[in-house]
Amino acid sequence: MRGENVGSFRRRVVAGCCALLLLALTSSAAAQAASSPDDGPERLDPRITEIMGKPDYPNAQWGLLQQDPDSGRVVHSRFAEQFFIPGSVAKLFGTSGAWDTLGGDHRFRTPVYAVGDRRGSTLNGDLDLVAQGDLTMGGRTRPDGTVDYTDLDHTYANDFPGATLTPENPLAGINRIAQQVRRSGITRVNGNVIVDNRLFRPEPVFIPVPTPLIINDNLIDLLSTPGARPGAPARLDWRPKVAPYRVTSTVRTVAAGEPTDIDVTTSENGTRIKLSGTIAADSEPALKVSPITDPAAFGRTALIEALGRAGVKVTADPTGANPVSRLPDGYEGRPRVAQYTSPPYSQYAKLIFKVSHNLGGNLAVCLMAVAKGSQDCMDGFPVLADFLDRAGVDRKQVQLLDGRGGNPVDRTTPTAVVQILTYWHRTPEAEVFRNALPILGVDGLLADNCTDCPARGKVFAKTGAAVGLDALNNRLAVGAITIAGYLDKGNGRFDVFFAGVNGASTPTTDVNGVLDIADDLAMISAYLQEDAERRED
Repeated sequence: MRGENVGSFRRRVVAGCCALLLLALTSSAAAQAASSPDDGPERLDPRITEIMGKPDYPNAQWGLLQQDPDSGRVVHSRFAEQFFIPGSVAKLFGTSGAWDTLGGDHRFRTPVYAVGDRRGSTLNGDLDLVAQGDLTMGGRTRPDGTVDYTDLDHTYANDFPGATLTPENPLAGINRIAQQVRRSGITRVNGNVIVDNRLFRPEPVFIPVPTPLIINDNLIDLLSTPGARPGAPARLDWRPKVAPYRVTSTVRTVAAGEPTDIDVTTSENGTRIKLSGTIAADSEPALKVSPITDPAAFGRTALIEALGRAGVKVTADPTGANPVSRLPDGYEGRPRVAQYTSPPYSQYAKLIFKVSHNLGGNLAVCLMAVAKGSQDCMDGFPVLADFLDRAGVDRKQVQLLDGRGGNPVDRTTPTAVVQILTYWHRTPEAEVFRNALPILGVDGLLADNCTDCPARGKVFAKTGAAVGLDALNNRLAVGAITIAGYLDKGNGRFDVFFAGVNGASTPTTDVNGVLDIADDLAMISAYLQEDAERRED
């Protein structure tokens, strides 16, 4: 961590802060001291005890569990059955439940039906796109069918500098649907285009709120690039460009080394976006995002515009509300004129884990509800409970009110986390699941950690955090920094583990203090791996 540039240093906060909460969270576990003895048969690496004993953690509690999933032998255990705030480690539960319920090979098929009377190339009626809960609608799909991601995802752009975009067109799925409609022979629609978003009802308890149709993570990307010289206006690009959204910028270029500080303001309906502030002349392009406030209306306009590009004229006004009152009760007997098919769900799970995709984590719960015939996302939790029972997880050791690990209610014990990891280790999809997790020093939210250490590429783990402002002491209250996954011991053998600290704090409000804690957790995982590999030899 020392000696890195500031951009790299800041990026690594997400390795721990995958579920950044703008709340003052406290840990019910923080009252116990970190000096509790290790209950496992193996002595902890002194480098780990040194980290846990730092004066930076005077009121914090450490939790740890390391186990051989084949024999069940416990290697290390510290408060293994006590509740900890999990942060985004909680995604291991909800996303696993959706993976099991849908199947790793499940593909979302989003159809478009012609509702009305077709006369030659003219449809006198409506085109209805029936949203299916596809997380990316082709906006991240590579030519080989895999889902693309960057180590610091655009969904975190307003919280952390250094977020970057994937190169894929966020309207790729919508464009493909429009082209299929044209190939079906329709060139004119005397009627409307409607997004049927009745798959499930948005659940306001989930933040961010999943919707049946998601385009570009329901975000507008705003990219500012320094001008040719100080004083020049910054260059602006944004995507996806869909009416009636408009973006303007008064961001000015300042001298190299000066601060880059860009603010985003929006109109009440979110369609008028303005950027202001400064960008340093030597800065990389700076990414910000703005929410799409009505995803169904946005998708409707995007499809009408895509149809126009494909050679299909729609007589309805392309902007405005999504006219759901025109939807039929069902589509039996209606001709399907287009369908977009997604990559398999295992690819979406990989995206969720690698970048800690909060919208995808919450969507997983809604998809479990839909699979059982409900439009109420909360009905996904009984499905998850049933899965955890079958997976051998003591669900009384898990508390959840979302799928991302961002609700103050969320808690888990180290034991429960190790149990879900052990379940996957024993399935035919063990390798696929393991490789879907961030890999230490290689990719995802662990890409910048331990890049030159012996454990690089040998720890596969989900990270998590809960961080808020301690206004009383003008510092950051770190409710949790956690990490959990697999330690490669060599010869095709792995240990499963959880490590976490609750009730820590930073010296100031500088986010770099959180990075220090996240780095400590990453190094603990590295030392656990080194020791596990040594013992295996």
